[in-house]
Order: sequence, then structure tokens, then C-alpha cells
Amino acid sequence: MSARISDGRRHAPRVLMVLDGPFPSDRGGGAEAQVGLLAAAMRKRRQRVTVVTPMAAGGPMTPVSRVNGVPVCRLRYPRIRRLGGPCLWLALAGLLFARRRRYDVCHVHVARSLAVVCSLVGPLLGKRVVIKVSGSWDLERGALAPDARLPGRIARLCLRRADAWQAISRRIASTLASRGMPPARIVAIPNAVDCGAIRATAGIASRSNRYGDGTRLVFVGRLVEEKDLPTLLEAFAEASAARPALRLAIVGSGPLADVLAAHADALAIADRVEFTGHVEDVRAMLAGADFGVLPSRFEGLSNALLECMAARLPMIASRISGNEDFVRDRENGWLFEPGDRAGLVAALLSATDTPDETRRAMGARARETVLRQAGIDAVLCRLRAVYEGRRDAVCTAADVERSH
Repeated sequence: MSARISDGRRHAPRVLMVLDGPFPSDRGGGAEAQVGLLAAAMRKRRQRVTVVTPMAAGGPMTPVSRVNGVPVCRLRYPRIRRLGGPCLWLALAGLLFARRRRYDVCHVHVARSLAVVCSLVGPLLGKRVVIKVSGSWDLERGALAPDARLPGRIARLCLRRADAWQAISRRIASTLASRGMPPARIVAIPNAVDCGAIRATAGIASRSNRYGDGTRLVFVGRLVEEKDLPTLLEAFAEASAARPALRLAIVGSGPLADVLAAHADALAIADRVEFTGHVEDVRAMLAGADFGVLPSRFEGLSNALLECMAARLPMIASRISGNEDFVRDRENGWLFEPGDRAGLVAALLSATDTPDETRRAMGARARETVLRQAGIDAVLCRLRAVYEGRRDAVCTAADVERSH
């Protein structure tokens, strides 16, 4: 499929963004955040985009609405075991057919059952299908798992019909190729971040807080097992014993909140660690920090990592998918092996001992890295190349300018 032509000018492809969960979601989520950011940015640039999502618990119950001006279609289906899934698939197939004259591309933001439906129906209607893979679930437990059972292997054959695969990290891209997806269809395009919005508030927050003027670390994310926050607390306890001015803010909520607070008490660091709970807008928290920290054992690509770096925070991050694409050790942050408490302690001490001028230079390089690789304009430009079926998804400065 090529871009539509009207009066000799190339028009941006019309996009259906397909999610497998509610949108917007009252529980948040990286995929939902990315769809919201991309869809709103496309609309701002006068590109037609519609979000398609199940009418599921945790989200609105209206069949059609607008979110930040973007149309959202929600598919009804019965919440009945073994029946709900097939009904949802049929509802999506019906929508793809009924609206076939209103879109050019299906961009599916998870490689699960709805991606299978789009991969089967899209080519029959002459529509391009782009599937995004953003995390370990799709690669380790779904149809793309190395030990997938017969239904999963059949689903994988269907998914191979997709025109393109968006891998949000280089490690995911290589894993997709190893799982049998055609390498020529795989494009490494990271999650996007609106650097302009973060820059608008950076520096507004006071640098002083209830902890005084010590070195401030900030973690942003869900309080869940994969983030490996017990290791962070233990490493922080050791580092702060040597550097008493070190302070840590843990921003977010999740099932481990009480366990982590108790762990901080047991480590005798409760007076140096602040658990903020869920914060709707984290930009003020970032503006009041010196360094970001992300100790996860696995990620696809953390939105929090991108936001911290966009806020000019050098990152202390585990060497995993996504992190390793953006953090350059001792250039714009520090990398340590996942689960390596001693390595994390060394990184924390090195960050604490970094002179202010060096820290600011590292923060500037962190922001430059994110702006170049994951800035919203650059990501939209590369996605448009994929939507249009161009082999080259590398954009020039002139291409980025035209995406406005």
C-alpha cells in the first residue's frame, strides 16, 4: 500500500491504532500511554487516526467517544469464558471490514489475538498491518514464545502475514528475527517521548525538599517484581551509609508498596526514602532530582527511562533491553548488570561523587540522546515511512519538519 495521492500531493496514511485493553485506562499502562501520545500528536499534525479497543473493565463503557480529540471505538463482547474472546475477534473483523474506506493502516500495539485478526483480515482488504512488540510477555508467553504450543504456532503463522514489525529495542528486533519473523520487515523504532512537554516544566520544582540539599535519586514506575526494587533499596542502604546525604524518591504504586516500605524500615533507611504513591504528573518530581534510577530485571523499553532522560537526568540503569539502547556508560549515565547489587552500589557512589558541572553535561547528553532517537517528531516520521511501505525508515531533518 502506498500513501494516498490527491491533487498531486502525498497525504499521510489514515491509521487505526488497535489496543487489547481499555483506553483510556484507569490503571495506566505503557501501551495505553504510547497510544495516547502518538494519536494526539498525529491529530495535532492533521493526520487521521482512530483508536480501537475492547469495551473492558477499567475503561469507559461508551461505544464511541473522543480522547484528547481522537476518536475511540470500543468493541462490545460478552464476559463469558471461552466465548468472549471469539466474539471480540469477530467484532474486530467486522469493524475492519465496515470501516475499510476510512483507514489505510492497522497499527496493532500488542502481538496477541487482536494482531492475529488484523494480520488475517488486513491483507484481504488491501490494508497494511504493523505489529508492535514492546515487552517480554509477547516474546516469552504468547504466540512468539520459543516453546509455543500448537495454537500459538498457528497464530505465529498468521502473524507472519503482517507487513511490518515495530520492535522498540534492538534486543527485541533480534529476538523477533530469531523467532522466524522476516528480518526485512522488522524495524527498530522506540517508544516516543514528548521532550517539549517535559522541557516546559523542567526546573520549576524547588531543588530543596524535606531531605535538604543532598543528592536526589528518583525511580518512576510500577511497584512490581520485575522492577527489582528490593535490590535498589539494599544497594541504596549500603551506598547511603557511605554517603549520608544520598536521598531516594520512589514514585509509583503497585502490589509491592507495603512490602517495599517494610523493607526500607528493616534496612533503617525509611528516613532517607520517600514513597510518593501514584503521581499523575511526574515532571515536577523529575525537575527536583539529580539522577534517575531504573534497576529492572527486564523491560521492553521503559517510558520512565525516556522521560527521566528527557528531563536531563543521567540514568543509573540495568543493562537490559531498551536501557542499553539509550544509556551510554559514564557518558549520559551508568549501566550495571541486572540483579548485581554490588554493581548498583558502585554506580550510586559514582553518581553521588560526580561534580555538578559533569552531572549537568551528562544530563544534557541524556536529553540529546532521547531527542535524537525517541523524540515524538522523529518517531512519527519513522512510523510514517513504515506506514507507507518505504524500505527506509530513516528520516532526514526535512522529513521531520514535514511531519509537523
